[in-house]
Amino acid sequence: MVIVLSLIRGAPLVEMVPLMLVLLMSAVPVALPVMFTVSMAMGSKELAKRGVLVTRLSAAEDAATMDVLCVDKTGTITMNQLAITGVIPLERATEADVLFAGALASQAANQDPIDLAFLTAAKERHIFDNLPKATPVSFAPFDAKNRRTEAVVEQNGQRLHVMKGAVRTVAEACGLQPPAIETLEARVTASAAKGYRTLAVARGPETGTPALLGLVSLYDPPRPDAKQLIAELQDLGVPVKMLTGDALPVAREIGKGVGLPNIRRVADLKAAGALAGNKAVDLLAGADGFAEVYPEDKYIVVQHLQASGHVTGMTGDGVNDAPALRQAEVGIAVSNATDVAKGAASVVLTEPGLTNIVALVEQGRTIYQRILTWIINKISRTILKAAFVAIAFVVTGKFVVSAFAMLLLVFMTDFAKISLATDNVRPSKKPETWNIGGFITVSVVLGIAMVAETLLLLWVGWSHFGLATNSNALYTFSFLLLLYFAVFSVVSARERSWFWATLPSKTFLLALTADALTGTVLTFVGLPGLKPLSWWQTVAVFVYAMVACLGLNDAVKVAMIKWRVPSAVAKKSVDVTSQIAKRAYELYEKRGRQDGRAVQDWEQAEHEIRKDQVGRERPASKAS
Repeated sequence: MVIVLSLIRGAPLVEMVPLMLVLLMSAVPVALPVMFTVSMAMGSKELAKRGVLVTRLSAAEDAATMDVLCVDKTGTITMNQLAITGVIPLERATEADVLFAGALASQAANQDPIDLAFLTAAKERHIFDNLPKATPVSFAPFDAKNRRTEAVVEQNGQRLHVMKGAVRTVAEACGLQPPAIETLEARVTASAAKGYRTLAVARGPETGTPALLGLVSLYDPPRPDAKQLIAELQDLGVPVKMLTGDALPVAREIGKGVGLPNIRRVADLKAAGALAGNKAVDLLAGADGFAEVYPEDKYIVVQHLQASGHVTGMTGDGVNDAPALRQAEVGIAVSNATDVAKGAASVVLTEPGLTNIVALVEQGRTIYQRILTWIINKISRTILKAAFVAIAFVVTGKFVVSAFAMLLLVFMTDFAKISLATDNVRPSKKPETWNIGGFITVSVVLGIAMVAETLLLLWVGWSHFGLATNSNALYTFSFLLLLYFAVFSVVSARERSWFWATLPSKTFLLALTADALTGTVLTFVGLPGLKPLSWWQTVAVFVYAMVACLGLNDAVKVAMIKWRVPSAVAKKSVDVTSQIAKRAYELYEKRGRQDGRAVQDWEQAEHEIRKDQVGRERPASKAS
């Protein structure tokens, strides 16, 4: 429209084309990639100080939207300091015999917590003192398939076969009959109910059947801060799901101690995976974690969560964890992770525990808020610049700002607003989302409000400041008007509440101050096409922009956010997943914790909750 009207009025093409190009350039978010990169880099630098190394810049943004976190039990929820708490010799064996064979079936080089626990106990109790030296011949580390560790050692010219591992596995290798194995497992279950992990130890000739020597109980205590940090993550809208290879009774006992009572077998998830529809992924909402998990099961858990629309975080430390770490939006390699796991992850922790993960979530949401501020301000200011120039031209027949002045304005304000990457921001208490339709509406309204305000002041200047007959003064007036509105509008946009709710960072405040002062000084110097205004006119424009942006527009912003942003959430259907999960667990407890009925419990719970919800909605609709 502006181009057509310019041609009708006979405006010089040499003046029109440059201005149109500058307006087009100002509408394109050329600084957005820079803003993203600088925000991520600054956030990553801050996280590095808090023990979180970001290996992929986008990980901080993903952490802002993460709404579920899967964590390993060992080393993250527990201390990863397994200690032998009890030895139960069988038949004619002694405690020393059990620890001796268990230590021989261990290897310090593996840095396996169980192996280290046996070696430490043997050393503390002087098991190897005054005994002939045992020379290792072969060693087979723990295998998830056979669930045991084996070794062949030579002592006094004889070769011994020693092993330790899961009670059933070792008992079957020793040739025990099912009744005897069931008796042993009953003892194991009693210990597991207290959170103890029990292993069996056996010894025999190299080629013969080994004899079962005894049972050993191990305990890995929860970290002192685990329960508090899990509660903090849940308060931030990030439920934690514990994944462990331990037996279900052990996992449940540990889970109860840290606020994760509903632990299920991962086999329930696999069985539910055969169902059609979304029932399988819904099942995850009713569990605080899974026991008897193999490394490859973590990948399945991540896939199920993502299929249900979750942004998933996953911690891991081993080579087998790499696929799950790479699949998750936020793959987190813990402090003792292998190089392969670190290479697959997007975040590497330098300290054990969940403290750094809380910092990651909070910092990610801080970065999100800074970028959202830039987007809101960019939309409103694009509307301001384009509409101000176009409407003013239609009304006055003049381009009220020169191409040079507009180019200078775009250059100065874009660079200053990159300092938003350092601004003080309060992270939200729930996961973020890039569904920002409500904020875009707020931006458009603010842009329209600023167009009306700037045109009103332009009319005053046109009528009383002599701008109608002095193009250079008109250019300067419009330049300062747009500059001051740019400075004060971003001060308002940076806060979702009233602009004074939080103080800007020093870097951000200095950048805006320098931007305003530089622009003002340049107009007093008198650049080509920018005639200096009187000091009182400059002050008047400054005060008008400040009152409009930090007074009227800030009130409009607060009212619009309360009206538009919550309405976008209110239109969504009520999520009853948590209610269904709670009811399913009640049914599970009511039936005596019978495993293998997870799917049936979930279906019955869903039927009851949905029926109850419909019953409540009908009276409400009749009343309306």
